[in-house]
Amino acid sequence: MANDADHARPAATPKSTGRPMSAGRRPALTREQILTAAVAIIDADGVEALTMRRLGQALDRDPMAIYKHAADKDALLDGAVEHVAAELVTPRKPDGNGVGSAGGDGDWEAVLRRTAHTFRRVALAHPHVVPLLLTRPLSGPLALRPLGTLRNLEELLELFSTAGFDQHGALHAARLFTGFLYGHVLHELQEQIDNPDETDDLLRLGLHRLPLTEFPRLRSLATALASYDGAAELDEGLAIILAGLRSQLRT
Repeated sequence: MANDADHARPAATPKSTGRPMSAGRRPALTREQILTAAVAIIDADGVEALTMRRLGQALDRDPMAIYKHAADKDALLDGAVEHVAAELVTPRKPDGNGVGSAGGDGDWEAVLRRTAHTFRRVALAHPHVVPLLLTRPLSGPLALRPLGTLRNLEELLELFSTAGFDQHGALHAARLFTGFLYGHVLHELQEQIDNPDETDDLLRLGLHRLPLTEFPRLRSLATALASYDGAAELDEGLAIILAGLRSQLRT
């Protein structure tokens, strides 16, 4: 006869399969999530702040999960450049501002103006990534760069070719245009106010620290430097670049 202890014994529980319950499983990280978080860290604190540990904390994940998408920090930096470069694709279709697709009737110039201002907007939004846009592609041959970093160049070559430039002319025009843009945004990012509370332009920019006998012209430009307008400067430079390209196209 069974005793009382037998009746009190709990029913057997099913054996564990060793697999986590689906209800509590978190979705796997995507490359897009990782790169978005990486760019956010770079934007906030600079390139040196980006580490696998810091990225894991930002994503609330074990850093080891990141290695499935990026082998090391260099791969993360390449991915960050590609992620930002995706915002720089040359617009090809008409929009509400009257910018047409590439082709005749001067539309290619309007597209370049649109592209230039998009580039400036993206650069100002990601100032710490701008140096990476310049230096990361130099780490390997053109053909081995991440495809995302080459799409803007391909779009520009198509734009200039459709406008009437031959192959060599299209390549020269694309290099000239991108070189101007990089130079402009680097200059603009350096145009920082040293002391915003000062009313004197020389003091606001900190130019008073420069020896007067060595930098008389630079100090004399304090007012012009203090009133720097990046968008207007970009348009002035574009006018010169486009005039030169237009002249080449005619000849």
